[in-house]
Amino acid sequence: MLCPVFRAALPLALSLCLAAPARAAPDCAGRLGTSRVMEVDPVGLQVGTKHFPQTLDLADHEVVLTFDDGPLPGTTPAVLKALAHECVRATFFVIGRNAAAHPDLLRREIAEGHTVGHHSMTHPMTLADIPYDKAVADIEKGLKADDKAAYGAAGTRPRVPFFRFPGFGSSPELLAYLGQRGIGVFGADLWASDWNLMTPEAQLTLVMGRLDHAGRGIILFHDTREQTAKMLPAFLSALKEKGYRVVHIVPPPPQTAAAP
Repeated sequence: MLCPVFRAALPLALSLCLAAPARAAPDCAGRLGTSRVMEVDPVGLQVGTKHFPQTLDLADHEVVLTFDDGPLPGTTPAVLKALAHECVRATFFVIGRNAAAHPDLLRREIAEGHTVGHHSMTHPMTLADIPYDKAVADIEKGLKADDKAAYGAAGTRPRVPFFRFPGFGSSPELLAYLGQRGIGVFGADLWASDWNLMTPEAQLTLVMGRLDHAGRGIILFHDTREQTAKMLPAFLSALKEKGYRVVHIVPPPPQTAAAP
């Protein structure tokens, strides 16, 4: 029997999963697991208090796990292994050029029930610091590269209309552009600062201290960082020991025309 959370997330990747080899469902008993799936409407969405005034409607001790910048062969598989071991679902904001280079890892993320959002084509630092037309082009190229790598084709609207600005470098004009496209923007409520070199143990202490202070929120990691991949099993164990619950975010299902 499939884990209940996997069933809830399955519609996002149904076409891919039907084409992929069957995977044995994990035994989630005694694992951290994913406590609930939150369907998030992308229209007008701007969340994450490090960037915006508001965040997702999370209860005390609820967290959303997000990973930026992948996929990357050296580290993303270890992150996926740790998440699978604890039956946890996360959201990956991927860079288009990495998705195009490693489509197998992108498809694995989807097949294992994770949500795949977007993080631009080339990760400029930042999109707000380059000309508007070049920033829009980089965003759009990333959307198309991600969907082509994941699903074999890209339409006018991304399958998952979730976007995170590299370095949180947005502008009012770019936010308005994404809003007109119906693409939700995610910041974060706290981060692991894993762009700074530190030991996995130091990173665990840092992020748990920040989480215990905040009590809830969207957490930003990078699945391209070896220290994060090494820290993740201990982090998930710490979440379980301290009574934190993981929430998995998904977009609403595609709208279908009503029968006449």
